[in-house]
Amino acid sequence: MIRKSDELLSIGEVSARTGVAVSAVRYYETLGLVPAERTAGNMRKFPRHSIRRVSLIQLAVRFGIPLAEVAEVFGSLPQGRTPTKKDWRKISTEWNRRLEDRKQAIARMQDELTGCIGCGCLSLKTCNLLNPGDELGREGPGARRL
Repeated sequence: MIRKSDELLSIGEVSARTGVAVSAVRYYETLGLVPAERTAGNMRKFPRHSIRRVSLIQLAVRFGIPLAEVAEVFGSLPQGRTPTKKDWRKISTEWNRRLEDRKQAIARMQDELTGCIGCGCLSLKTCNLLNPGDELGREGPGARRL
């Protein structure tokens, strides 16, 4: 797809506009998170909407969302055109669902940890947090965790 040169940004411009290192922008491109086109001189040129993508990637990283998960969610974005508000809303809905799942998992983990600390048993046979279902006991006697 041919674009006007003023619609495309250099990697340095994307870096400056997002505050992300050039090497990170390059890495995001290799992962397929940020689309880039090549000029005749093999320079990377990024569509303007890449700024939003890079900013969202940074936000996701700050919230502990793995880049593989970002790639999954970004996979639903259209290729070859600037995403619309509807496209971004769809991604927002998906991330909200994933974050809610994470929040619930953390709450369950907190409950288990509180129960474990309150119990004080330190038993590898009965502790559901350290040894769920006595998995270590099935491996026979002796130390299993060093």
